[in-house]
Amino acid sequence: MALLDIKDLVVSAEDKEILHGVSLSVGEGETHVIMGPNGAGKSTLGMAVVGSPEYEKTSGSVLIDGEDVTDESADKIAKKGVFISFQNPVEVPGVTMSSFIKSAMEQITGERIRLWDFKKKLTAAMEALDMDPSYAERDLNVGFSGGEKKKAEILQLLMLRPRLAILDETDSGLDVDAVRTVSAGIDLYRREVGGALLIITHSTRILDNLDVDKVHVIVDGKNACDGGRELVDDINANGFERFIKAGA
Repeated sequence: MALLDIKDLVVSAEDKEILHGVSLSVGEGETHVIMGPNGAGKSTLGMAVVGSPEYEKTSGSVLIDGEDVTDESADKIAKKGVFISFQNPVEVPGVTMSSFIKSAMEQITGERIRLWDFKKKLTAAMEALDMDPSYAERDLNVGFSGGEKKKAEILQLLMLRPRLAILDETDSGLDVDAVRTVSAGIDLYRREVGGALLIITHSTRILDNLDVDKVHVIVDGKNACDGGRELVDDINANGFERFIKAGA
């Protein structure tokens, strides 16, 4: 049984259909990559899976461990061990990063976490991401650089330890050093948690140190091609033109 099973999913936003019957499956502990040109519907797919209310699933289904969660709310899907990092992380004034993460952990587990244990784990995770420890008590993402916002997302990944992590353009706008740090954090998650990854990207820098099980190309809201790691090299060399022409 697949951990995530998306079947013929049709998704609309603001009365415009964006996904036109996308299907894919991700097994426990696997790393899958979604690629495609800008505007293909990659981010829409991620947001639809996690139950964002901005996207309406008009047909098809999303299953977690064989359970239909198509119409479940985002908080209930999160409690099933599904995490998403946002392409453009939002600022949350008045809520410190540490309190946000601690609250999220307690909401997911349903248990109170001892403050000492939490701070110990948070400090270790921040050190792994080369984050200034003072950021823990700053309002979440407020005044953070683009790179620090992305590191904050990976910090949440390491602390929440989800079974499935959807990473949406995590390397977007990052310099080489920041990409290296974020990639190390993702690798740490894979080694310590063993969770599955669904990485949405149009770049491939973040994939350099990851073992990729399957690549899915989406063009114009439809499945265009599925393949292995070799498909990444093909796209790097030749772009998406042949997939766009095939779907025209």
